[in-house]
Amino acid sequence: MLKRGKDERGVIEMVDTESLVPAGHLLRQVETAVDFEKIYEIVEPLYSEGEGRPSIDPVVLFKLVLLQHLDGNTSLRGTLRRAQTDVAYRWFLRYTLSEELPHFSTVSYNFRHRFTEETIEAIFRWVLEEAGAAGALSPAAVFIDGTHIKASANINKKIKQEIPVAAKRYQEELLAEVNADREAHGKKPFDRDDGPLGPGGKKRDNTSKKKLARRKRAAKAQKTATVSTTDPECGLFCKGEHKRCFAYEAHTACDKSGYVLEVVVTPGNVHDSVAFDDVYDKVTESFPQVQTIVADAAYKTPHICKKVFTDGRVLSTAYKRPQTMKGGHPWWTYVYDEYHDCIICPEYHLLPYRTTDRDGYRQYASDPKICAQCPTRHLCTRSKNCVKTVLRHIWKDFEELADDIRYTPEYIELYKKRKETIERVFADAKEKHAMRYTFYRGLAQVSSWVRLKFAAMNIKKLARWKARRPSRSSSPTTSFAYILAYFAACLECNQAGRFSTGYAADQRICGVFLSRGPCTERFRKRSFEKTWPL
Repeated sequence: MLKRGKDERGVIEMVDTESLVPAGHLLRQVETAVDFEKIYEIVEPLYSEGEGRPSIDPVVLFKLVLLQHLDGNTSLRGTLRRAQTDVAYRWFLRYTLSEELPHFSTVSYNFRHRFTEETIEAIFRWVLEEAGAAGALSPAAVFIDGTHIKASANINKKIKQEIPVAAKRYQEELLAEVNADREAHGKKPFDRDDGPLGPGGKKRDNTSKKKLARRKRAAKAQKTATVSTTDPECGLFCKGEHKRCFAYEAHTACDKSGYVLEVVVTPGNVHDSVAFDDVYDKVTESFPQVQTIVADAAYKTPHICKKVFTDGRVLSTAYKRPQTMKGGHPWWTYVYDEYHDCIICPEYHLLPYRTTDRDGYRQYASDPKICAQCPTRHLCTRSKNCVKTVLRHIWKDFEELADDIRYTPEYIELYKKRKETIERVFADAKEKHAMRYTFYRGLAQVSSWVRLKFAAMNIKKLARWKARRPSRSSSPTTSFAYILAYFAACLECNQAGRFSTGYAADQRICGVFLSRGPCTERFRKRSFEKTWPL
């Protein structure tokens, strides 16, 4: 029988937003997962104590941006349009059904001019503190990687520009060890001015040859880069099969559970290994209990290996293919003799030490007279002077230590978890939370945007995790069933005398139970395990 619906859109009902939001809704879980009152303490110094108009509630401002990132909405206006009609949004913001929401320009202005980078950093740290206090973090193993974010810049609007080459952060440390190595081999040490010292430690005269060398070094200190005229702070991203575009790079660290512990945003043309120091230093400062760093082959450099192992931690990384001559001898046929400090070539001839360059590489060169008569010279070198040069970094021992660890079963399994941790973080951020590209311009704005996005992802993960945990506040019936089941297990193993009725919500009540002995196995077999998982 056909039944026509009634038009009751104008009916007045007595309802409240609390009853309209489902019990298992994500926003309910988020509301109970963290204490949003902490935001007042963070932003209090940014507001006047007794002057000016009453402001919009800062918690509402942050919740609106949190909603934008949780739903993967690229537009703040779109988020506010949805908040007009979404009851769950209004409940989360603590607004009534008819109360007027803040204008989108008010939210945008506050995040551009009032809330600084330090404020966003404090919000990010606060979320991690909430997760750490709940016991959700597991920072013993940290997974580090980078992902690119397309910038709001046209690839066709660009110019060529001369920019200075950034100095390496470890340049002073490397130069000191290079000079020590050169002195050990009877070579003159390098000066900081890129020239070897003269007799007695004095610089040589300013001859024409010296001036020419300085001009060459000055030319190397500059490089030509492609700069966007729309957003000069982004960089041209060129990697593998990816399409060339202007982008930013989010260098991220997460734990085993997928919580983002640190993120550093750089232009898209900055290599992962260059930004490693910033990410590593911040993560280890915030979480000193870090024991293992898991990263891909892009981070397998002598400096990174030395830095991690010197700090007493372990670097778990992948195989990195040596950059050798195509079609030539395999790299492992050149054997380093540590005792005689030389290289043994595939034809069993010695390549003695020649020098150590400023980049920290020792050079081992062959005798051209011997190489000229070698039957496999075409597989070794194509140089006109018939000299084969093999390079070995002064920190190569740390890199070999990383190779040895790569074969350890524990770290093999740990490296496999990259696809479940850091790679999944990037996939969720781009597919579910709209981090594939950004509408913001400038490194500071993009950095704050990325931190807020990862903070929202951490809150969501924490809320889901807390919702899945069994409640420790049991009803009297449940507690009584727990005690009966446990007492029966104690009777079976003649341990009833050790039973205690002083039950506490967060304590186990038997020494046998704590020892995970046979009493535990009997207790597990009982049906109560479905109610109270152990």
